[in-house]
Amino acid sequence: MPYIILNRGEDADVRAGAVWIYDNEIAEAVDCQTGCVADVLDAKHRFLAKGFYHGTSRIALRILTRDKAEAIDRDFFRRKLTAAWRYRQQLGFGNACRVVFGESDGLPGLTVDKFADYLSFQIASYGLEQWKDVLVEELAALLQPKGIYERDDLPVREKEGLSQLTGCVFGNVPDRVEIIEHDARMLVNIPTGQKTGHFLDQQENRGRLKPYAAGKSVLDLCCCSGGFAIHAMLYGAASAEAVDISEEALALTRDNAALNGVELSTFCANVFDVARKWADEGRKYGVVILDPPAFAKNRRALESAYRGYKELNLRAMQMVEPGGFLLTCSCSQFMTPPFFSQMLTEAAADLRRPVRLIERLQQSRDHPALLTAGQSLYLKGEILQVL
Repeated sequence: MPYIILNRGEDADVRAGAVWIYDNEIAEAVDCQTGCVADVLDAKHRFLAKGFYHGTSRIALRILTRDKAEAIDRDFFRRKLTAAWRYRQQLGFGNACRVVFGESDGLPGLTVDKFADYLSFQIASYGLEQWKDVLVEELAALLQPKGIYERDDLPVREKEGLSQLTGCVFGNVPDRVEIIEHDARMLVNIPTGQKTGHFLDQQENRGRLKPYAAGKSVLDLCCCSGGFAIHAMLYGAASAEAVDISEEALALTRDNAALNGVELSTFCANVFDVARKWADEGRKYGVVILDPPAFAKNRRALESAYRGYKELNLRAMQMVEPGGFLLTCSCSQFMTPPFFSQMLTEAAADLRRPVRLIERLQQSRDHPALLTAGQSLYLKGEILQVL
């Protein structure tokens, strides 16, 4: 068995539950080839774990198991996939959900989303790529989908030495699939939609709009396919405007609105430009939703991202009518929940209007965060009332 030996003192994090081992934590790699399964030993050669090894990535090993006797074979992946699916079923997910959330489900680098009778997956690990055919076969047997689509158009794959790929790998997958979210019917474009086709991580948060939307005018900034705006209209909102920089996303938003029998207006623009302009014009809304893309892709970008988030949230607060609500989120893992709350507190201070915290939000429960893998808790949000 190939194995790595950690530098003295580096075993503490692994014993505490860390799921990644970095290249600078390794003293020696013996008989290891990129993609192989290797044992992890501490400086005294005591077994700690085993996982996928990568010889040139900064993430040198992704832990699969801490049981020395557990083989990494087809049965291993079947057990992991089955456990992941049973967890989602236990919570009531079925029509649309994230079936596998990487490290949180013990399958590092794997994402699998279910959209009605179809699956979409991504692999971001060289080691797991070697098991792709097995994973597809086991997913097909477990969930009995009509089709499985590979969305491996991830830039991060190139860091793993993998090419970007897309295509149907099982059955047939149509251009659009209809799913159910709460009271809404939503169209998902699996082959070309963002990420795996739809942002399932906000699924439960979209349902949280219900107590706030009735009779209100709603502004949905960075609307993507219009999930928040459409839910607001179904929950009794008086009107909704949806803004996104992508005309393709807005076209899907309009189609989703028609599918649900609601009317809304769409506006194609950069969110910073429109938020600044409309706030300066004095526009007011009963509910503002702000769900921008990740501004901080790495720690080096965090300072500038913080300023961007603060500017955008200040403008959003300015557009909330007295007594109205702001639902605001960040999907950047580097913008931690405490940092996010600090940013909102500073924006509220600049606003010079009382702002109350009503709810704290995070990613949907089908995206469980592993406590020892901070990067797995990436989505955070708050519902605020601006007085």
